[in-house]
Amino acid sequence: MTERYQSLDVFRGLTIALMILVNTPGSWAYIYPPLAHADWHGYTPTDLVFPFFLVAVGLSLSFSMQKYATAGNRAFYQKVLRRTLLIFLIGLALTAFPFYNKDYAQLRLLGVLQRIALAYLLAAMIIYNINKTRQLLWISGLSLTGYWLLLWLAGGPAPYALETNLPRKIDLLVLGAAHMWHGKGIAFDPEGLLSTIPAMVSVISGYLFGLLIRRYTAMELVARILLLGNALLLSGYAWDRVFPINKSLWTSSYVLVSSGIAAIVLGMLIYLIDIKKQQGWAQPFAAFGMNPLIIFVLSVLWVKIYFMIPVGGQNLYGWLYATVFKPIINPTFGSLLFALVHVAGCWLVAYILYRKKVYIKL
Repeated sequence: MTERYQSLDVFRGLTIALMILVNTPGSWAYIYPPLAHADWHGYTPTDLVFPFFLVAVGLSLSFSMQKYATAGNRAFYQKVLRRTLLIFLIGLALTAFPFYNKDYAQLRLLGVLQRIALAYLLAAMIIYNINKTRQLLWISGLSLTGYWLLLWLAGGPAPYALETNLPRKIDLLVLGAAHMWHGKGIAFDPEGLLSTIPAMVSVISGYLFGLLIRRYTAMELVARILLLGNALLLSGYAWDRVFPINKSLWTSSYVLVSSGIAAIVLGMLIYLIDIKKQQGWAQPFAAFGMNPLIIFVLSVLWVKIYFMIPVGGQNLYGWLYATVFKPIINPTFGSLLFALVHVAGCWLVAYILYRKKVYIKL
């Protein structure tokens, strides 16, 4: 199938826009509940953003893998390893930025871009060397089941608790507490090493969605992808009864639920944008979708620079929120408006690149 689906660009763009929105509130103390992560078990719309991005990575793989195959093994491995290393190092550099007055003995080694890099690497290697739908389904199923069993058998009496889960134990052993995230009060990394395995399945699910898009057209495609999405969603809810949906652990039930919702959203976008041609509202998101990684990096740098600029006894980020946005209606609305302004600023850069047909790829 050679037809290009604009809905795929919009799906990526929506994901990036939401990622910026939830990452840059004016104040973390004032957030509307849907824009906050679930504290532990369960999920909110915000918890779907990251797996949607991994699904988008898999979708891109489904269209590029054929080109990789014709280029030969050496070219493929060089491309994948180079891209993995670049994304990982950019993520590490973002964590370290600004690079002065930094205690590198306490530097977190993993993060969002590092997870994307490692999940992409594992998925690309498996897909390239197998590339048969039935076998990929088996590998995905075994990976999710194996991950569940590992956590259940090695987690003690509370295998899915913050303090005692197996992914945390492995990260403490391999990375050390000093190089892990401490956002929940103890050393625990939601983008840790072991949980990269189910995150890899999120990428493979996007690849399999892409195969459907390449194989079917119009309403048959929409019907199949919506059916698959609902099947994954129901399976995830069923698994949740024994293996809770949890983004921080990237549990197997979470993979099924998030991939299922991604498929449903994708099916709806294909129907609205590519079949019904209701494209006007989607154009801004298409601009985001053409340079998603670079725009995400820009959004992080933008915020970090704000924190470096002193204004009125505080940093520019806090001053802007307190002085400009917080007084508008109420603090929570001001916090949301602050984030929306940052989304708009990033969109402006994305739109300029889009109009000039500048597509930055790693």
